[in-house]
Amino acid sequence: MRNLIALFACCCVAMSASANDPAAAAAKLAASISKPASASVPPNAKSPDALKKLVAAADAKVDTAHAPAAAATPAVTAAAKPAVAAPAPAAAAAHAASSDKDDDAEVALSAKIAERLAELRERQQSRASAAARAKKVADARRKQEEQAAVAAAAVAITAANAPKRGTAWSYEGELGPANWSKINDGWAKCATGNRQSPIDLRDGIKVNLEQIGFDYHPTSFSEVNNGHTIQVEVGSGNFITVGNQTYELQQFHFHRPSEEKINGKGTEMVMHMVHKSAEGKIAIIAVLLERGQPHGLIQTVWDNLPLEKNEVVAPAIVLDPMDALPEKREYFTYMGSLSEPPCSEGVLWMVFKQPRQASPAQMALFSRLYPLNARPVQSTGGRMIKESN
Repeated sequence: MRNLIALFACCCVAMSASANDPAAAAAKLAASISKPASASVPPNAKSPDALKKLVAAADAKVDTAHAPAAAATPAVTAAAKPAVAAPAPAAAAAHAASSDKDDDAEVALSAKIAERLAELRERQQSRASAAARAKKVADARRKQEEQAAVAAAAVAITAANAPKRGTAWSYEGELGPANWSKINDGWAKCATGNRQSPIDLRDGIKVNLEQIGFDYHPTSFSEVNNGHTIQVEVGSGNFITVGNQTYELQQFHFHRPSEEKINGKGTEMVMHMVHKSAEGKIAIIAVLLERGQPHGLIQTVWDNLPLEKNEVVAPAIVLDPMDALPEKREYFTYMGSLSEPPCSEGVLWMVFKQPRQASPAQMALFSRLYPLNARPVQSTGGRMIKESN
């Protein structure tokens, strides 16, 4: 009985210590249970003589257990011996019953041990199966994540290498001047050009600049709120001449505040008058606007503003571009670019020194439509700036 209990305890310890390897632990325990009883006998006691000695030692232990009872009984005479021999059959029967009871207990304990081992094996197999399933799920999830990452990277690379053909731009936010070159590949000059506009006009070389020849006449016009400014298209036949080159007036539009600065100072608004030569060269005249008296030409434009963006209005009246010019015609001049996408360079700029006035109400009306529609000043990049004496 004690051997079986000790064997069960050892099995439980072995099963706990081998939780990470349930198959090996179960095999080892099954082997130990299936051993014959003779396997528990020490190796040096398997010879016949040794076995006899073990049996004799066991008998001696039994005799020792019964010795106290024998010593306590008074010596009997030979005549009385037949009378005390009578209890021997009853003792033998009790010993046999006790032996049967021990055998039954050992059989029951063996059954419980086997049942417990089966439970342990089943539990360990269940844990191993659950761990295998969890590993399989984790591997599948990791594989899906890797595939998604690869697909996302491929999309990003494709998008980065795809030609940019955007047309939307603004003066603020993600579509603002700092990102114009990223919106459209054709607008690269907005970031890489070295002759960009506007600039801060300072340290100009004072020379006797030729007067700009104006050949402006009252003309029909149309106007549009194009989402960036109020732009006025004029009829044909209005020219300027400068540097032996003639340019025809195409349109004029407005910015708030002025894009150009003179010695670091700007004005509340500016009007840009855009001209083009027969060869396609661009020349722009900038007329600075400050608060003061009402401006007649501006009032005509404001009176005919379209109600919707990108709606073109063509009034049945005329306006005279000469009304846009200041009395004094001294100016700064330099080579620059368009101040909006695509920022094309090779543009001749002429900025009048004397501003024109517009009323506070006229300026407030434009500010409601476009509170900010001016590109920041750009680097002069060592360009020559000339100004009239």
